[in-house]
Amino acid sequence: MKILKIIGLVIVGIIALALLTAAFTKSEFAVKREVTINKPKQQVYDYVKYLKSQDEFSVWNRKDPAMKKEFKGTDGTVGAMASWKSENKEVGQGEQTITALKEGEQVDFDLHFIEPFEGHDHAYFNLTTIDSTQTRVVWGFDGKMKYPSNLMLVFCDMDAMLGKDLQKGLDDLKAILEKK
Repeated sequence: MKILKIIGLVIVGIIALALLTAAFTKSEFAVKREVTINKPKQQVYDYVKYLKSQDEFSVWNRKDPAMKKEFKGTDGTVGAMASWKSENKEVGQGEQTITALKEGEQVDFDLHFIEPFEGHDHAYFNLTTIDSTQTRVVWGFDGKMKYPSNLMLVFCDMDAMLGKDLQKGLDDLKAILEKK
């Protein structure tokens, strides 16, 4: 019995230490990548503002060709929404809604993840003119994890986890737009 009490106290101690650590751990993260596209800014903006365009360059949209997709609203305008549902656990289920458009410069999205985990995050495209034929595109993703889930940020490098997919998507976006 004494050994069971010791094991129980150790387990309680580990849980208490984890919860205490989570209380002092950051809860927000931000990941962004950029690429230079050899096209004028307005041409790039007129492509990235559409949710349906992401099917062509977003790594996540291409992970499951059999995923069910639905679009609501007028694509390329505030309030337009794309929803997805996939049996692939890397894709899961969720919704992406355009929340703000700054003509020629920025597109903001709300990401609502439903499965395999619940969450709301912010994503955006920011465009900057380099010159009349070149545009810098930044694709960013900002998130917040609630307590005590934020403890995962101690062990997970969100920049490494998401950054490679953002960069691959931007590289594909560059290839697509430079062919046009």
